[in-house]
Amino acid sequence: MISEFQDLSDKIDRLAQLTQSLRAENHLLRQANSLLSAENQEFKERLVQAQYRVEALLAELPLPEAPAPEDDADEANEATQ
Repeated sequence: MISEFQDLSDKIDRLAQLTQSLRAENHLLRQANSLLSAENQEFKERLVQAQYRVEALLAELPLPEAPAPEDDADEANEATQ
């Protein structure tokens, strides 16, 4: 009977140690998750800023010139010859 209580006591001790270990690991994982979430938010903001800069640069580019209708006819004639 005493050995059964000792076994139960040992199991409870192991359970308590495992619980503490898991709590500590959970705390570390929560910290890492928080840091990664903040870093992810910063990357999203940088991506949006880069997108705005690219859009601004594209808006500054001149539009391509449309070829004159006579140029199209000349190119078509050259291609058939």
